[in-house]
Amino acid sequence: MMKAALLLFLSCVSAHSFHEDVRAVGCSESDGESMFGLDGEEMWYADYERGYGVNEFPPFARPTVYAEGTYERIVADQDLCTYNMKTLIRLSKNATMRVEQPSSPMIYITDNVVVGRENTLICFVSHFYPAPITISWSRNGEVLPEGTSKTPYPQSDETFTQISRLDFTPQHGDKYNCTVTHKFLSTPLTRAWEVEAEPPSIGPAVFCGFGLAVGLLGIAVGTFFLIKGNECR
Repeated sequence: MMKAALLLFLSCVSAHSFHEDVRAVGCSESDGESMFGLDGEEMWYADYERGYGVNEFPPFARPTVYAEGTYERIVADQDLCTYNMKTLIRLSKNATMRVEQPSSPMIYITDNVVVGRENTLICFVSHFYPAPITISWSRNGEVLPEGTSKTPYPQSDETFTQISRLDFTPQHGDKYNCTVTHKFLSTPLTRAWEVEAEPPSIGPAVFCGFGLAVGLLGIAVGTFFLIKGNECR
């Protein structure tokens, strides 16, 4: 019999017309997560290390304005979550718990790969419970500190998804790994991605050169017949 997890995740979902709002609060003995989402996208999360809320909307989008004191209320929710977690553990010492191990991570690229041009890798992990997971990046075997991870996002089946982004500049032969660890994984899950930028095609240059040669030949032939025609007059 496995004891209850040291994590309690409370989520509130409300549907208005064609949109779905999500609010999630999670806590463990050593960590906490709080976020707001809309239609499957994370809009805002609490950064407890830096002590403020982070708006996740891109710069070109109209910013969402949260009421003054939102972060402070979220901190209070964390205190309540921690209290409920301890109560749950005390009342269910011998209770079994649901465990869903993460799916194998998937890696996506945001733009066509061009060597030397900045790009972004996205590592997507789904169907895990409880939250959270840890996502880390490495390049050619060297661990990278640059990757940024979003907070876990609750799904309709009560599992979670989580993504991590890595801004990078592709170079020939570079190999990137996205590695996922979870409390109930015996070994980490890793997905590899290698820079495979194709050299530019020589087809257009060949056809342009051929077309230019044919054009010049046509001009030369036309000039020759024009001169001959004038001589016959």
